[in-house]
Amino acid sequence: MKFSEMQYIRPDFEAVRATITAYTAQLKGAADFAAADAAFLGMQAVESALLTADAISYVRHTIDTRDEFYDGEVRLLAEQMPLLKEAEQGWQKALLASPYRGEFEARYGALMFLDLEIALKTFDPAIVAEMQEENALVIEYNNLIASAQIPFEGGVYTLSQLTPFKQDPDDSRRRAAWEAEGRFYQEKGEELDALYDRLVKVRTAQARKMGYENYIELGYYRMGRNCYTQGDVEKFRAAVVKYLVPVADRVVRHQAGRLGKEYPLNFADNALFYRGGNAAPRGDAGDILEMGRKFYHELSPETAEFIDFMLENELMDVLSRTGKSGGGYCTEIPDYQSPFIFANFNGTQGDVEVITHEAGHAFAAYTARDMVPLENRSPTLESCEIHSMSMEFFAWPWAEGFFGPDADKFRYKHLSDALTFIPYGTMVDHFQHIVFENPDMTPARRHGIWKELLGTYMPWMKLGEIPFYGDAHGWQRQMHIYERPFYYIDYCLAQTAALEFWAAMQADRDSAWRRYLALVRLAGTETFNGLMASAGLDTPFGDNALRTVSAAAVAWLESVDPAKLV
Repeated sequence: MKFSEMQYIRPDFEAVRATITAYTAQLKGAADFAAADAAFLGMQAVESALLTADAISYVRHTIDTRDEFYDGEVRLLAEQMPLLKEAEQGWQKALLASPYRGEFEARYGALMFLDLEIALKTFDPAIVAEMQEENALVIEYNNLIASAQIPFEGGVYTLSQLTPFKQDPDDSRRRAAWEAEGRFYQEKGEELDALYDRLVKVRTAQARKMGYENYIELGYYRMGRNCYTQGDVEKFRAAVVKYLVPVADRVVRHQAGRLGKEYPLNFADNALFYRGGNAAPRGDAGDILEMGRKFYHELSPETAEFIDFMLENELMDVLSRTGKSGGGYCTEIPDYQSPFIFANFNGTQGDVEVITHEAGHAFAAYTARDMVPLENRSPTLESCEIHSMSMEFFAWPWAEGFFGPDADKFRYKHLSDALTFIPYGTMVDHFQHIVFENPDMTPARRHGIWKELLGTYMPWMKLGEIPFYGDAHGWQRQMHIYERPFYYIDYCLAQTAALEFWAAMQADRDSAWRRYLALVRLAGTETFNGLMASAGLDTPFGDNALRTVSAAAVAWLESVDPAKLV
């Protein structure tokens, strides 16, 4: 079914609560496993309907944040969903205590119960008001960013629409675009500081009401982390600084040399990778989508079926428009067994990365669409990002179709970006740990922490010169910091896994694809560590993964003819 034909049904929250309570009683009173399983499957239908309503309203709201109806609906859901948590928690406790737990584990797997135990640590009825406030603040942030109308060269642009100008080969034009964007964030700076300050405090209040020292432990539970700890993330950070920061620094020094710029680079110059301009996709959005169809048809029978389903049912919205939220995402609409891709094409390399990255998520969701229970359809988020980031690398042999003569420039930059991204993403995560360890920190001190971390993780960036970014305020444009605390390290862990897949592709692409497809088919039935082991990948929490992929990437980058990188 096409997305435009999908029906949004506002949940009757009182009826939903009563239904959850009834299924909980049915489960507790079940005379045998068949009766208990019937209650379980009934709850699955309730959860699917709620997730479907949430997804449809969210997608339609982000497509046009000015739509008053869907703006109202996402606010209603943000207010009402926390009020269901107490009933849902009653169900979770009953399921964990069920005398038929062994039968449930035999049918649906044991991981679901581990995840339920974690979920119980994320909620208490005492924090409902704070959860509602947190949801409202996230919507406020999203709407603020979507409202951007930036004057530039006689036109007015959204943040996404301004991106091509920020990569223009002309130094003065590119810098002017960065300055125009920086002025927008500067003008909103106090509002952004205030929003984040309120988010930090309301999240900390939830954690303390639940008996946690600060939000970090609660935040990890809310991310569903079931096989690694804060200590493991700290080990990863240390490995990034030891192995990857020097490699990324080397990449940027070569970039400065190509551009004829002094190292370190300011933010505007760092956005230009080649003196002659970054690789740009051939054609318009329609051409990119058609090339995407060709790529997925030639990659495998499974991906061919998937892409036809997505395109024929119009399950993508990729054009950037006024009032549309920024960024990109993939979500699932379970009652319709459909993924949906949201993006903001702007004529840059990122458009192709979206049709591979977000479609990697969507392919995984499509592959698992029939799995029961819902919990088994998706692993934790760092594992989901393996699906997407690895798919970007599997598209390399089709780069000529996307980029024509700029294919080598694309591949070289794509790999380089992966190496420089991990230090940035790790810095985002480190910043959040420091903030939540010190929730009463002033906004000025938060900016100071970001500045200090830039020196550790991105020494190639020059401060000063560019408004907002050069003032070490750039963390405010990273929406995950506001919307999804502690999510960002997931990209870094997954990028490490994706680089391992990339290295495997260099030796045997067919074997690498079979390993990847097997990982995708496991969906949410394994932990992150279990999925890594199943695919024969090294864990990112030791030294070996980053050391190995860094060496392989440097060798590949140095093998490219410099004459192609102009």
